[in-house]
Amino acid sequence: MQPIDIVYRHKDFIVIDKPCGMSVHKDDQDIGLTTLVADRLSLPQVWLVHRLDKVTSGLLILALNENAAAYLSQLFAQHSIQKTYLALSVHKPKKKQGLIVGDMEKARRGAWKLCPTKQNPAITRFHSVSCEPNLRLFVLKPQTGKTHQLRVAMKNLGSPILGDELYGGNAEKSDRTYLHAYQLTFQYQNEPISLRVMPKCGEFFQRNSVIQGILSV
Repeated sequence: MQPIDIVYRHKDFIVIDKPCGMSVHKDDQDIGLTTLVADRLSLPQVWLVHRLDKVTSGLLILALNENAAAYLSQLFAQHSIQKTYLALSVHKPKKKQGLIVGDMEKARRGAWKLCPTKQNPAITRFHSVSCEPNLRLFVLKPQTGKTHQLRVAMKNLGSPILGDELYGGNAEKSDRTYLHAYQLTFQYQNEPISLRVMPKCGEFFQRNSVIQGILSV
């Protein structure tokens, strides 16, 4: 079991750096993430107020009481929490920056797809920088919170996330899916909070060219 780092502590919530490969749900593990964290803090329970895919690492908020869970859930529902993700791809995108907008529909094998319609669209703002030949860093700012939104957006750009077998096909095998929840910015009861955490796992995230790209974000 990978260690779970606590990035920020508040009396009402904590923010952890979720390791890649760890599900926020119990899945087939003996003990779920919330139980692990509650045990570590010697609390009867902690509350999940948003989710990260199993393959995604990075910042995850866990409420420490029911009132905080309701308040934070409302902030997420109102899109009042600004989220910034980092992704890597070895494929050149159709465009280097802009918006990716479209409705999402279920596809095969548990995947989703982006549609040209815009009735209830997923919206992602992004820009990208070249780190080295055939390796590009993407800074992704979702304006909505749909399932697999960023992974689908990257595929739609022609730049599936490095290591994402569901959306990238069987092209490049990698040590992880290179998607990381890098920054959260929000106000909690009028208290401004802004947190960042660098990705810890993944050999490509440790390359100097990528680190320099992240630090310039």
